[in-house]
Amino acid sequence: MYKELDNKKNIPKIFENVNIRTEWDNENEDYYWSVIDVIEALTNSPNPAHYWRTLKSRMIKEGNETVTSCVAFKMIAKDGKLRNTDTLNTKGILRLIQSIPSPKAEPFKIWLANVGSDRIDETFDPSLAINRAIIVYKQKGMSDDWIEKRIQGIIHRQQLTETWKAGGINEPIEYAILTNEIYQTWSGMKANEYKAFKGIRKENLRDNMSNLEILLTDVEETATKELAKKYNPKGLKENKEIAKRGGDVAKVTKEKLEQEFGEEVITNKNNINLKYIDENNKISSKH
Repeated sequence: MYKELDNKKNIPKIFENVNIRTEWDNENEDYYWSVIDVIEALTNSPNPAHYWRTLKSRMIKEGNETVTSCVAFKMIAKDGKLRNTDTLNTKGILRLIQSIPSPKAEPFKIWLANVGSDRIDETFDPSLAINRAIIVYKQKGMSDDWIEKRIQGIIHRQQLTETWKAGGINEPIEYAILTNEIYQTWSGMKANEYKAFKGIRKENLRDNMSNLEILLTDVEETATKELAKKYNPKGLKENKEIAKRGGDVAKVTKEKLEQEFGEEVITNKNNINLKYIDENNKISSKH
């Protein structure tokens, strides 16, 4: 079964360092949870997708109704592509947990209840979500100045995507192409290359930028938005040209900053002090 909701944004939730992808159902005020993410969180399986296929086959043979309640959403996979993903609402996930032997089952149930409660509260008072984000950033050691820039950047990114949408950009791949065009122009790297340079994978790139990197990202997106409003580009080709011009503005700013500081602005440091080790494919420094 495939279902589309008005709110198609993936809302990531973290349980013991595992990102649980979700979709919020405004009508029923409930989450749909990615089944394979929940399985990964509960079992630490190296292949949660295979675990789910095996479990799903067994449950079908047993006539378990949980499987028939699955809803497929297009969610961003680890490779960055949108893929159909089996999900269950909160009631379905609680039934699924009963079929998975795990010492984490009870802590996960408590976490599940808290997340659902938080989201419902935030529907009536959106400032709670902002306050919670600020608290999380502070717990990670971010300064007030960094947090202010980050939140402003989120607002400006939203404004840019709305401007792109008005210019005929609708597909996720088109947004990704335009974003990469801007990044490539001012930083010399596409978004995924930038993440690799910083040594991160699933983590949010902007959450791992320095103050100056966030500033430059904000400059390029604000410049692109204002240029698009002035010249009213239509379609991917015209918007791509404007995105490059917006990136050029940030590139000039970056070069001026580097002249003043006497050092490169882009850094391979991340804000989580994390380094993935891959002996077969080591990330080489671009700077």
